[in-house]
Amino acid sequence: MKKTDSALKFVVLVGVVSLFADMTYEGARSINGQYLALLGASASVVGIVAGFGELIGYGLRLLSGYVSDRTGRYWAVTIVGYVVNLAAVPLLALAGRWEIAALLMIAERVGKAVRTPARDAMLSHATKEMGRGWGFGVHEALDQIGAVLGPLIVVAVFYFRGDYPTGYGILLIPAVLALGVLATARRLYPRPRDLEIGTPAMDTRGFSKGYWLYVAATALIAAGFADFPLIAYHFRKAGILSDRVIPIFYSVAMGVDALAALVFGRLFDRIGFSVLVLVSFLTALFAPLVFLGGFSMALLGMALWGVGMGAQESIIRAAVAGMAAREKRGTAYGIFNAVYGVSWFLGSAFMGLLYDVSLPAVVVFAVVMQLGSIPLLLLVRKEVH
Repeated sequence: MKKTDSALKFVVLVGVVSLFADMTYEGARSINGQYLALLGASASVVGIVAGFGELIGYGLRLLSGYVSDRTGRYWAVTIVGYVVNLAAVPLLALAGRWEIAALLMIAERVGKAVRTPARDAMLSHATKEMGRGWGFGVHEALDQIGAVLGPLIVVAVFYFRGDYPTGYGILLIPAVLALGVLATARRLYPRPRDLEIGTPAMDTRGFSKGYWLYVAATALIAAGFADFPLIAYHFRKAGILSDRVIPIFYSVAMGVDALAALVFGRLFDRIGFSVLVLVSFLTALFAPLVFLGGFSMALLGMALWGVGMGAQESIIRAAVAGMAAREKRGTAYGIFNAVYGVSWFLGSAFMGLLYDVSLPAVVVFAVVMQLGSIPLLLLVRKEVH
């Protein structure tokens, strides 16, 4: 019982780190799309920058996950990643051209790539006894509190007649707080692996068929999931929302994300992969609402987009932990995230190109990709049960 309590404290502490970190980079991401547009970027550029950022941000996780497993230096890899991830955001205040801003946005994703597999591996140890769906759900809920507050900070800056550089610059405050809590977590829990109780030995020679089917299913989900900068670009170009309101819509999505992570996390622990099928169906509805609807439909669409984000950042991560041996979990997360990121890049870039040609085509592509994941998820359910 004491170890379970200690594990929960570790999850909460890492969640607080994520809370402040998300205040920083999600606050920035809520205005990145329109900031690039303001600096002269086209829709294709916004889609490619967002997609390439995710490509690098996920592709590098293959290397960082492998390195963390080989060296056992999970904390060192995590800390380096957070420093790069968080330092890039306030530097956007100094960008005067879209090319420089784009490089910093990609650098922020690089930092996240470096730290995520190692951090998730540590979380997977702590969540074994408390239920991985619930544990990752609690972490994601705390994470998304920050994701709600970050865009609202930017809204407050605009309300008081601040500009984009001021908005990025003020995000230095939560960045510093995140690094301070991270240092505390490192001091209190130097060996998170010790939190995992009684894990049976698994075959470490490779990954199961179920794992690879799961990777394929989530690749389709990623390909059809439009990144927010492209959505924000659409809101601005179509005149659906003003610059001041766009971050509020993003905050709504992040709030739904937090609630969805908790609800679906509990459901995942109880009914398993069936909940992922439900999430894929719900997420498929976001694209027509966001890209073809007016104010009210766009708001509903962003709420469903938030459901998808909540699932991706909680139960989709939690499922990976049950498919890999403890000694190869960093690598498992790295491979999973690399494939996920390549799919996100290709999907985002393609949707950005489609946007300049046909808006209905963007919607059709997104819906087909999301629904296409469902048969694969059903196969995964048979493999793991």
